[in-house]
Parts: sequence; C-alpha cells; structure tokens
Amino acid sequence: MTTTDQRRLGEAPDPATLDPAERLSVDELRAQQLERLRWSLRHAYDNVPHHRRAFDAAGVHPDDCRELGDLARFPTTSKADLRENYPFGMFAVPKEQVRRVHASSGTTGRPTVVGYTARDVATWAAVMARSIRGAGGRPGDTLHNAYGYGLFTGGLGAHYGAEALGCTVVPVSGGMTPRQVQLITDFAPRIVMVTPTYMLTVLDEFEKQGLDPRESSLEIGIFGAEPWTEQMRREMEERAGIHAVDIYGLSEVMGPGVAQECVETKDGLHVWEDHFYPEVIDPVTGEVLPDGEEGELVFTSLTKEAMPVVRYRTRDLTRLLPGTARPGMRRMQKVTGRTDDMIILRGVNLFPTQIEEVVLRTPGLSPHFALELVTRGRMDHLVVRVEARPDCPAERRPGAAADVEQGVRDTVGSGVEVLVVDPETLPRSMGKLQRMTDSRDRG
Repeated sequence: MTTTDQRRLGEAPDPATLDPAERLSVDELRAQQLERLRWSLRHAYDNVPHHRRAFDAAGVHPDDCRELGDLARFPTTSKADLRENYPFGMFAVPKEQVRRVHASSGTTGRPTVVGYTARDVATWAAVMARSIRGAGGRPGDTLHNAYGYGLFTGGLGAHYGAEALGCTVVPVSGGMTPRQVQLITDFAPRIVMVTPTYMLTVLDEFEKQGLDPRESSLEIGIFGAEPWTEQMRREMEERAGIHAVDIYGLSEVMGPGVAQECVETKDGLHVWEDHFYPEVIDPVTGEVLPDGEEGELVFTSLTKEAMPVVRYRTRDLTRLLPGTARPGMRRMQKVTGRTDDMIILRGVNLFPTQIEEVVLRTPGLSPHFALELVTRGRMDHLVVRVEARPDCPAERRPGAAADVEQGVRDTVGSGVEVLVVDPETLPRSMGKLQRMTDSRDRG
C-alpha cells in the first residue's frame, strides 16, 4: 500500500457521506433510542409469548420504561431461551411476513433460529453498508467476501451490505484456499471480509505459492466472527500491507454490522446505537455496570420487526467507551473473550486471546496454535501446541516454548505446557475457529 493510500484511508470521512444517525448529537440519539426502545418492548410483549411471560414474572410492563435506565428492570434473554422456543416461537410477526431465516450450527444443542422481515433485511444491509464505509470501503470498490454463506449470517450479511454501499462483490465463501489466492490475484479486490484466523491461512497460502501478499491489491481487511488481538492486527497488517479493522455482530441480534471499528481511529468498535442498545452487566450478578467497566455485553434491538431481542446476553466480554470517530455513538472495546470460552485452570481464569498475545510476540512462532485440556493424576493441565515459523531452526524451538510458558505464567499466573510443532501440522480454520479441545477425564 502506498503512502498516499494510507493517508487517504486515515482521514476522517466527509460528514456529508455519513448516515443521518451517524451525525446525531448524544442528546438527539438518546431521545431517538427511548422512543424506539418503548416501541420494541411493546412489540415484544404484545407478540412474543416468551417475552410476555418473562416480563410478567419480573413484574414489569413496557409502559414502565420511561427512561433508558429503566431497561435494567427488564429480564434478560439467553441463548437457552431461544432454543427452548425452537424453531419460530420468538418471532413477533406471522410467518408469512418473514422473508429470511438464519440459524446457528446447533453443534451444542438445538440451533438458534432468527427471522427477518423485508424491512429487517433492508436495515441489516444499511448497517452493513455503514460498517464497510466506516472501515474505509467506498462505492465502486471490489470486495472479496470469504465469510461462509448459508444459514450462517456472515456471508449474506456482508454481501447485501457491500451491494447496498455500491461495491462489486466476489462471493467466494470459505474454503478452497488456493482458489482464494487466485481470485484475489486475478480480480484485484480492494477489500477482503473474512474471519481473522482464516485470513492467516490465506496469507500462508500466498507465501506457499511464492507470492508476496503485500503486493496484492488488498488495502482493507474487515475481520470478525471471533475474538482477535492487537498482536493479530499487527501480524496481518505487516504481512499483507493492509488496514485490519474489526467488525462485530451476532446472529441473535442481527448478524454482522452491529458495531464497526472505523479505519481512521482503529480504537474500538462504534455501536450503531440507533438500532441496537448496548449495556454491560456483571456476568454473575446481572447488575448493570457503568461505562468504562468490563463485563458481559447485552443488547436490546430497537427496530427489529420479525424477532425483537430484549437484553440478550451475548457472553462477550468488553467495556463501553465514549465515541471518537463517530462522537455520538459509544464504542465497545475489542472483545477480549467470552464467558463460555473462559478456561478455569486450577482456579485461574484464562482466555485463549491471552495465550494468543504471548504467542504472537514470541520470535520464531506462527499465529497457529491449538489448546487441549487434559487430566494428569488429579489435576487439570492445559497443553498449547504452536506451529513454528518455517524459518525457525529446530534448536530454537525449546527456547520459544519456554518463552511462551513464562509469558503465560507472567500474564495470568498459571502454568501451561507448550509444544512447538512443525509448520502446517495443525488444522486450519475455514471459518469460525474452535481453538479448544477438552480431553479431561470426567470419570
């Protein structure tokens, strides 16, 4: 990427190109949120039996929401609630008004199903277009979309948003990594959208083919669907010569496009608060925490018709901060982990992203690693397998493993076993990455 490109991408956008909601003052936004919140609570109560029962059990009614702070009195919604109402029990409109259905994989139980009216699909495309523009995308850009298509919301969400912005979309989906490299080389896209761990696989394939990814046409990478660290950002920016920016979303709330990191600041993700109202709660007590304190992210939809969500517990850990690139919209800090991927190792809380930070700052090691919990005697142990970089000599590997072990001990206060393995020996991610295998003896 040239210096001119970097300067252009780092400039603040012309305010005239922003959506009206992006130009609202905080007071204007809060007034709009309250009006929309009152409508959404009433819509959920009147049309979704689960929400009516939950509100009644908590002793609250939509009319009790007279200011935004009153939302804390309403019950939260969990993924278990969605599964208990499988498949369409959370829908608030007749099924003939639903124009799209998405669902989770259901690998840990019943899938969670979400529905969209025609207006919901249009809203989703609009917030995704806003997100791509915030990342630096512009009408006329070619966008290589390697998010998975199908029931997963990533592929189609990115696709509709890119088209709404005026981009040319290459709908590659995931997998077939050599073909990804070929199409990036041949079609010369400016933007790539993909999970961060699969982008590392694509960069490996570039280098395997003897190509320098920094010489490709790519200037912007929009990465989401899994937590990733600042060290991972630097890795991708240095290897690919791109701006790496974060996007956030989840199917239950809408899909990708709930929040977006802006390329001119890269300092956290601005929540599109005109459609999604965020709270951060203590994951144990459920108490709402003030902005700036870390806890579990909770969302209430403000405009969704087919499936409104009320205080949905995302399980993602973050904090809310004042807006910067979009001053009226609060930012959420990069997700540091999830309450359901936290490892409790001999009484110490540990997240995969903490290990990723240590691995990525250790010379000679690649970003590809896998975690396995095992039982030895009566104790749980965590084994970390990390691939060496191709240029890392065999005699350097024991020292690199010791450096990671010490780094993890210094960071989280718990010991792990680190094994440095040959390059290209660990499974590669084609979408969302599952880093953890639990092989503990449950007998």
